[in-house]
Amino acid sequence: MHPELFHFGPFSVKAYGLMLAISFFVGVWLAVRRAKKAGYSEKVMIDLCFIVMVAAIVGSRFFYVIYHPDEFAGHWIDTINPFQSTGQIGIAGLSMMGGLVLAIIAAVLYFIIRKVYPWGLLDALTPSFFIGEGITRIGCFLNGCCFGKPTHCGCGVVFPPDSMAGWVFPNTAIWPTQIFSSVAGFLLAGLLILFERKKTFNGYTFWIGLAMYSIWRFIIDFFRYYEESMVFVRIGSVDFSRNQFLCLCLLIIAAWWFIYLKRKNARVSSGIN
Repeated sequence: MHPELFHFGPFSVKAYGLMLAISFFVGVWLAVRRAKKAGYSEKVMIDLCFIVMVAAIVGSRFFYVIYHPDEFAGHWIDTINPFQSTGQIGIAGLSMMGGLVLAIIAAVLYFIIRKVYPWGLLDALTPSFFIGEGITRIGCFLNGCCFGKPTHCGCGVVFPPDSMAGWVFPNTAIWPTQIFSSVAGFLLAGLLILFERKKTFNGYTFWIGLAMYSIWRFIIDFFRYYEESMVFVRIGSVDFSRNQFLCLCLLIIAAWWFIYLKRKNARVSSGIN
């Protein structure tokens, strides 16, 4: 585990931050290429990517803060100040589901304000999200965050005591959920592009992608560690996280929109208004 990769005087390059930056540039590059093939201008896609990125960071931070209020009690400025009261430079503590939700809302507002037809752009952008997931989760692993529960499986990882994972589970093998999510991100990106060969309407790729991510995230959350504040409901001995509740909501929305757009396309193709 290497949370800090390089040092430049008083500044250090964090593994998570570097991977996040790489995922953004790779994702924008791919999205712009796909947008051009779909007939959109480069500027429209770059603007959308920038808005989605900012919204994702803000949403991720907000979602983390509202469920970890004790962490910021007495020094609330740390929620937005990169110069933390502990002396640390940078903002630690993000929750991806909050970022995903706010990114979708921001994208919708962008389409409304700019009067841009959304589905083709979203189809072009969706594989970038999964590739970004694949790259960013490597940063999570190096940082020792977003870790799993204890396991006796041979693939379990023991994190060093100076990491969050090692502090919560000292000298204990835990599920490397970050690596699972990274591999899943790349695999789902490949599957999405493969499924796209059968695309029959705009919005096809986006809604399938959202449904696939919701299903995957719902499953992997059974293996991830969460604080009590993140438990939405407990049924018997099984905990269901707030993220899993959001995943179910997103899955229902994705299924509804996919069916709606598919039927609408079928009516148009058959000449029925």
